[in-house]
Amino acid sequence: MRIVSLLPSATEIVYALGLGDDLAGVTFECDEPPAARSSKAVVVGGKDTRGMTPGEIDEYVSSHLAAGGDLYTLHAGALAGLDPSLILTQDLCRVCALPSGHVTDALDHLGCSADVVSLDPYSLEDVLGTFQAVADAAGVSSRGAELIAACRARLAAVRDAVEGRRRPRVAIVEWVDPPFTAGHWVPDLITAAGGAPVAARPGERSVQTTWAALAAASPEIVLVTPCGFHLDGAASQATAVTPHFPGAQIWAIDGDGLVVRPGPRLIDGVEAIAAILHPSAVPAAPAGTIRRIA
Repeated sequence: MRIVSLLPSATEIVYALGLGDDLAGVTFECDEPPAARSSKAVVVGGKDTRGMTPGEIDEYVSSHLAAGGDLYTLHAGALAGLDPSLILTQDLCRVCALPSGHVTDALDHLGCSADVVSLDPYSLEDVLGTFQAVADAAGVSSRGAELIAACRARLAAVRDAVEGRRRPRVAIVEWVDPPFTAGHWVPDLITAAGGAPVAARPGERSVQTTWAALAAASPEIVLVTPCGFHLDGAASQATAVTPHFPGAQIWAIDGDGLVVRPGPRLIDGVEAIAAILHPSAVPAAPAGTIRRIA
């Protein structure tokens, strides 16, 4: 089996299933585990947005997509040279990764017969299902079942620890300029951690909103989890969020590591969020995952 992952979350799933040695190609954004970036061929490239502000990134993305452009570039020659048997991609978000249709067209052009599996979860339960989908496609179905069982056991431990406690009202800001609501599986993380998600769209796409609309939901706790950023980036952006929510706790979270990538580390995210919402009931979050801003 020669696997190519065209999105970071799929790379993490592959490693969690013990298939790291079978992974031949990744994207330029696959940074977890570190071995994925250092030892695998990069078959998808894109713009380096480091040094750009959230507003500048939003303008680049919006204008590029409006003009019919693509945010990611498939290196077809590199892909053909790997001779993959399984390719993992998505159709969930054009901003997050290369759409599967681009991959299929490239394979037809190259004459490659690899199986293409599109991972498109909209809920936390759907995310767990993608673990099994990858395991089945790779011929290791039992590993998928074991990974899901381990994740469910950790979720159950959090559920039991916070059971019966008051659920604080929690808003998640997935982007700050302009502000975006929490969508897809992200509200499920709040619920699993013992909170009540507000100003959110569980199971639906995240959409642009206003600070007034977010504040009108009266959150007690606001979590800043910008897509594409780890803790330091989230903390820097959280300073712009604070004035809009006087009286609320403002926390920054490693968005890419714990919240926005639909992979196994979402369970780490639930545990970290539970540590914010119910600090006396669950273990403290690991260093480098969360930071209180206000």
